[in-house]
Amino acid sequence: MVLLAGPTIIAFETGGYFDGPRAAATAVAWALVLLLAVAGPLPLPRSAPGWVATAGLAGLAAWTAISVAWAPLAGPAVDSAQRLLLYLGVLLASVAVLRDRRLTRAVEPALAAGALIVIGYGLAGRLLPGILELDRSFVAGGRLEQPLTYWNAEGLLAAMGLVLCVRLAGDPTRSHNLRAAAAAACAPLGAGVYLSYSRGAVVVALLGLIFLLAAVPSRPQLRAALIGLAAAVLASAFSAIFRGVAALEGSDAAQKRDGAIVLLLMLGLMLLTALVTRRAATAEATRPERVGRAAFASRFPALAKAATLLCVVGLIAGGLVETAGRRSESAEARPSRFVTVSSLRYEYWRVGGEAFLEEPLIGNGAGSFRVIWRREREVDAGAVEVHSLALEMATELGLPGLILLGLFVGGVAVAGRRALRGEAPLGPAACAVCGMWLTHALIDWDWQMPAVTLPALVLAGALLAEAEGAQRAVSRQRTSSPTTRTPSIAVSFLPASDGRAL
Repeated sequence: MVLLAGPTIIAFETGGYFDGPRAAATAVAWALVLLLAVAGPLPLPRSAPGWVATAGLAGLAAWTAISVAWAPLAGPAVDSAQRLLLYLGVLLASVAVLRDRRLTRAVEPALAAGALIVIGYGLAGRLLPGILELDRSFVAGGRLEQPLTYWNAEGLLAAMGLVLCVRLAGDPTRSHNLRAAAAAACAPLGAGVYLSYSRGAVVVALLGLIFLLAAVPSRPQLRAALIGLAAAVLASAFSAIFRGVAALEGSDAAQKRDGAIVLLLMLGLMLLTALVTRRAATAEATRPERVGRAAFASRFPALAKAATLLCVVGLIAGGLVETAGRRSESAEARPSRFVTVSSLRYEYWRVGGEAFLEEPLIGNGAGSFRVIWRREREVDAGAVEVHSLALEMATELGLPGLILLGLFVGGVAVAGRRALRGEAPLGPAACAVCGMWLTHALIDWDWQMPAVTLPALVLAGALLAEAEGAQRAVSRQRTSSPTTRTPSIAVSFLPASDGRAL
């Protein structure tokens, strides 16, 4: 309960960005680790990918703490070290707790419900403006930002919740009521993605759905993805039509009217989505042929690769035609933002990249980008983060930081492949959400927002726990069939001919 409710609780403390809530969360995480060490399963990995990932994250925490010695500001450097201690504690606790398959069944519903609660709270300020009044920042303008206080992170959390709900709705092993409820939740979560006006959140939401279908190319999952996507699109369209909801514009009376109309439309859409999903689930139970592989299932992995490549090309093209944004534009955030390339992100990356080239071996110290930006910037705008996890490690922690981050990500990736190969129940959703988080973190500062990073870490811990089961299965196979030892190792790294992971 502590592990799965933690991300939702900290979301209501400005996403855990500031010292107080983050320190409290760190204390709770390590208390849980110590409790497990004394009275529960040992909170240490038991597989090679688990040791690599844990060593990478622990090394990153240690190197960050050491960099306080040459960081220009001690405060931000200490904050970075504290944040990594929180992440390491949550990862270790997740690996230990989620070895129990009975508990892994609760992970998807709990994290999906947490995302729905957070996004629903933010939407309530627009749909019930006369009843619930939320704070608004000038920088956010019309974007959905509460309670995290950062719109891009809000959009990412909504996208992660959307993919988790689609997975639940397409899982035939779940109850019909849970599948219907998960499908209904796709409507408000889709509206949350849209109203954040985060272009990155929209992209990773689509990528997550493609990743999910590549991992589970079944008819129920494809049907759930189509229903969930349709609900998300319709909910976004309802929100876009009414300016009081879309941009918080108009008089108080107009905003209350628009909010009430959209709320009624949203509830009707959720009810319809739930009924359609429940009917589909009932049909699947009586007609087994509706649970087989989807048409063109073997093409889904290629589609996922093509979508990822398209994102990379889009990032490069965006940098070539980008126009510098201004702070005044942020206050005017509205749907037209989706068709613009106004941003300062590439300017952040330029400054960070040049700082890395100046100090490639040890970096400039944790939390140093805010000082570098103030000294080297060519535009009149403040910034404290590089807006890229990889560039942050390179700029502030140098090559050691990049290598340690690579170990962490690589260990989780290998564990995810093993989980998919072993058909672990949590594997598809965990791989999809972790992939979404990593993609978004490479172009934004999600690393500094525990509310969106902790769900991914919990799922990463589940993947590391699943990798232990896969490793034990391989060991048993080696013992029982020594003549098949070499082929079994070789095929574990190759895709199957029909597009599924072995």
